[in-house]
This record gives sequence, structure tokens and C-alpha cells, in this order.
Amino acid sequence: MTAPLAFQVVVDCADPHELADWWARTLGWTLEPTNEEFIAAMVAQGYASDDETRTWRGQVWWATGAAIVQPEPPAGAACTRILFQLVPEAKAGKNRLHLDVRATAAGPDLDATRDELLARGATFLHEDSQGPHRWFTMADPEGNEFCIT
Repeated sequence: MTAPLAFQVVVDCADPHELADWWARTLGWTLEPTNEEFIAAMVAQGYASDDETRTWRGQVWWATGAAIVQPEPPAGAACTRILFQLVPEAKAGKNRLHLDVRATAAGPDLDATRDELLARGATFLHEDSQGPHRWFTMADPEGNEFCIT
């Protein structure tokens, strides 16, 4: 391979816009803006229908997805975008892939971070440790597991 591959993480969910907003606030990322003019042009030209759009917070969006981006991605970052996509089925089991959010890297107290996330709709699942390191396994408002360390 001549160059590293870039990627995005995709999260299946029931309400992409609300979950994207929740994760943007959690990670300090930015909600990727909508392009209402492009969406209107696609509908007017018959490439999409009004049923494929959604009005959310006073703006027109594609109904099936919303993304968040790092406001200032570090040079060489392989993942700078998380896409939240609408799926018809509910979450059925444990995630096989999850995000580890490093709350302690920024200096906040791990317990305070857990409490803040709980107040914003997360669910506490359990606490674990290995040697001097401890972490909380939690779930976002739609039940997707993640850890905070």
C-alpha cells in the first residue's frame, strides 16, 4: 500500500440527527452542515423526493443520515468523520465495535464525565479496571455501547 487509508465510522440508528448532535456535543466535534440548496435541486430534478428529506431544527436535511466532523483534525488523522445512518431495525445485541472516549486525556474527572453523560441521556452499564486503569462502559441514548477512560 502506498498511502494509509482514511475511513469514517458509521453508526446505525433510529434518529441520525439527534444522535449525531448528542455525539458532537460529547466529543466536542461539529455537526456537518446541511446543504439545503443542493437537496432542493435534487428534489426539483427528480433525483430525490420530499419523503427522503426531513426538516430538523428549522432546516432541510437528508432524512437518512447526519454526520459529525472534527473541527480541527490533526495532521494525518485517518478518521475525521462519523456518519449516523437511519436503519429500520432496532439494535439487537451487543456492539462488536465501540468507541473508547478518553475523558481523562483532557483532564476531567472520570466520575464527573460519567455523571454529565448520564444527565444528557447516556446509560451506565458497568465499571471495569485493569491494574491502575479504570473505565466505564456506557450506552448512548440509542443503546450503542462506548467506554470512557
